[in-house]
Amino acid sequence: MKVLTVNVGRPKRVPYTDAPGGVTGIDKRPVDGPVMVEDPGPERSGGGGLAGDAVCDHRFHGGSDQAVYAFAREDLDRWAAEFGRPLPNGAFGENLTTYGVDLAHALIGERWRVGADLLLEITSGRIPCRTFQAWLGEDGWMRRFTRRAETGAYLRVLAPGAVQAGDPVEVVHRPAHDVTVQLAFRATTIERHLLPRVLAAGEALHAKELRKARAYVARYGDRQGAAAAGASAGAGAGDADEASAAVRA
Repeated sequence: MKVLTVNVGRPKRVPYTDAPGGVTGIDKRPVDGPVMVEDPGPERSGGGGLAGDAVCDHRFHGGSDQAVYAFAREDLDRWAAEFGRPLPNGAFGENLTTYGVDLAHALIGERWRVGADLLLEITSGRIPCRTFQAWLGEDGWMRRFTRRAETGAYLRVLAPGAVQAGDPVEVVHRPAHDVTVQLAFRATTIERHLLPRVLAAGEALHAKELRKARAYVARYGDRQGAAAAGASAGAGAGDADEASAAVRA
């Protein structure tokens, strides 16, 4: 398991984002040499964790729980085959393009040692947004991405350090629960009856998703999942647009 490339983005003014000022940093490109990674600080006030990486819409991006975004080269290759065009590293706006890491089935709270010093902890999957869809230019992208639920992973920084292409990724801790990135993503988007299950991840879960799960259980109880499962099974990925907005509420 390793980092193939480290990718950062510069602010770019585009017509397709509703971010303040019409600026986005989704166009991330591989860089040479080491890049320092640190905790950027709280949501809405902190940017991204990588030095030199632009996070332009603090409403939905950046902050401690989304300090670093990783996406697997293997998943990029599957999408490239479906699109019928190449997808370079960084094409999904990821900071780290990985190889040999099964991100969908990685656990919330799983910790990675990357390189000599950097220690990261997985917090959540990535919720698709309209800027992401417009950037890729793929019809129905939010629904397609949500349906597949191979979202890559957001990570927080537990110990700062430099990262560069070729650095090994070592899993140094796997928590004793079964809450994967994929499960947490489905729970917070179109399979909300799963929300009680994600509470097993505790404080390792992205703070916003943890609040959502706790609110659900407070309202419905932890047995609601069994009753809701049948109804939820009929919900399709067409709900992805609404889910994308709701998870940020």
